[in-house]
Amino acid sequence: MPACLQQLACYRRIVVKIGSALLVARHSGLKTTWLSSVADDIAALIRAGTEILIVSSGAIALGRILLSFSSRRLKLEESQACAAVGQIELARAYADHLGMQELRTGQVLLTLADTEERERYLNARATINMLLKFGVVPVVNENDTVATNEVRYGDNDRLAARVATMIRADLLILLSDIDGLYTASPYQDKHAEFVPLVESITPEIEAMAGVTVSNLSRGGMKSKLEAGKIATVAGTAMIITSGKRFNPLKAIDKGERASFFCASSESVNAWKTWIAGQLSPSGKLVVDEGAELALLAGKSLLAAGMISVEGHFRRGDMVVVVNRQGYEIARGFVGYDAIDAYKIAGYRSDALSVLLGYSAPSTVIHRNDMVVVRA
Repeated sequence: MPACLQQLACYRRIVVKIGSALLVARHSGLKTTWLSSVADDIAALIRAGTEILIVSSGAIALGRILLSFSSRRLKLEESQACAAVGQIELARAYADHLGMQELRTGQVLLTLADTEERERYLNARATINMLLKFGVVPVVNENDTVATNEVRYGDNDRLAARVATMIRADLLILLSDIDGLYTASPYQDKHAEFVPLVESITPEIEAMAGVTVSNLSRGGMKSKLEAGKIATVAGTAMIITSGKRFNPLKAIDKGERASFFCASSESVNAWKTWIAGQLSPSGKLVVDEGAELALLAGKSLLAAGMISVEGHFRRGDMVVVVNRQGYEIARGFVGYDAIDAYKIAGYRSDALSVLLGYSAPSTVIHRNDMVVVRA
């Protein structure tokens, strides 16, 4: 266990993400004995004073078993039907197993829009905080009955990170079918080395991401690192560890293998926390080395530092900022429509009004409306 990882009971608020493959067996359905052990872990932490929120996959996987679907890829409407059936069974399972620990549960179904639109985000946050205030264990899942392939999270790793930052959790735990991050996929490379501690998710760390190995789950190591970027930038630490064993949370405290991702030490306000978690950018701005250094130093983005503009966005839309190598540096709300941003790319601030024919702001993205996602 990394020295910086405390015992779990020392954390004030923890989000636990549970993957489909851990919760649902392909032929026999829900793994009730395993779920009972997790409920036991959660109850112990709550008795110690820690608030727990669960983000659970498994509705579609459970529904397809209950509806006797074959192992073929599901059509969208079939997937949504499976989710509708499986979600009820999933909620009942959590209520029953946590109920045995004298804990009450509440179900919260979210869509991407619920966290991308500011007002809906605040409403969802208020609901979850109220549940926690009443001692209820919220069980969150993406609302797969209405989410489309184009407008969805698609994996619950990033949803869990978004929820963790929404409620200002101290720690996000991703229970997975792998026990942590490796330098390469251990399923494909026998020489892959385990990475116990990640201080910052750099391009080198991102390059270690493997591929999904389970047919029941939609997330792989790439989605977990995406989750890590959302969480750690906003001040939430993250753990990736195996959930295959019984009592997987107690196993972390016992020192079983887990990768710990350090939270950013910089204070991030609520507005920037929301920006950092945005998952549906409308465009992309490519910047030069000088602009990259300026952004990393906390300055606003100026037109002179832009190399190219991609996408069809309007003023006020969220865009990502990347360097020449394509690595994301920052994201924020842009001050120009795409067509005007294209016209001014590479030009000094004193030339913008002449180029556009109106009094143009000097910043393309103001630092107050931007979050640096790579230090």
